[in-house]
Amino acid sequence: SFPPFPPLKRSLCFQIFFYEDKNFQGRYYECSSDCPELSSHFSRCNSIRVEGGAWVIYERPQYMGYQYVLMRGEYPNYQGWNGFNDTIRSCRLIRYPSSRHRIRIYERPDFGGQMIEFSEDLPNLLDRWRYRDIHSAHVQDGVWVFYEHPNYRGRQYLLEKGEYRRHSEWGALHPSVGSIRRVADY
Repeated sequence: SFPPFPPLKRSLCFQIFFYEDKNFQGRYYECSSDCPELSSHFSRCNSIRVEGGAWVIYERPQYMGYQYVLMRGEYPNYQGWNGFNDTIRSCRLIRYPSSRHRIRIYERPDFGGQMIEFSEDLPNLLDRWRYRDIHSAHVQDGVWVFYEHPNYRGRQYLLEKGEYRRHSEWGALHPSVGSIRRVADY
């Protein structure tokens, strides 16, 4: 049996609540760690509350398919996290957000061509970068999210510290990036 609505806790614990219906209604599942398969806990997900931590949720099991990065807050419907539908099948906690952020992006694969380094969010990449595509990236500090379109819309791709020699290494089918955002501390 499921209580109607869990109490809102303000603590340092890492928790995410998945609700079957919009506006935090219906059955829910509480999660506090990585879960590679969520379909045994709920069949659809129409709203989410993140009480602690930064999370990546995926449309397919085993951390596959479209990914969405969620920080502390309430998402009353799947459009709130830029979702395409009510299908969520796995999730994982982002373990190493940082107070320092630094990334280099490149015009060509294997860190070739023009490069720019920055440490702030870019709601519209074209304001600072003359190219619509990013073919490689080097995350020097922090955790970042690439969005397919400006103003943090469209498909999302999580980039943790490390080198990405081509767009397929961050999971993208094409190199088009419209905006970039830092994943902040918990």
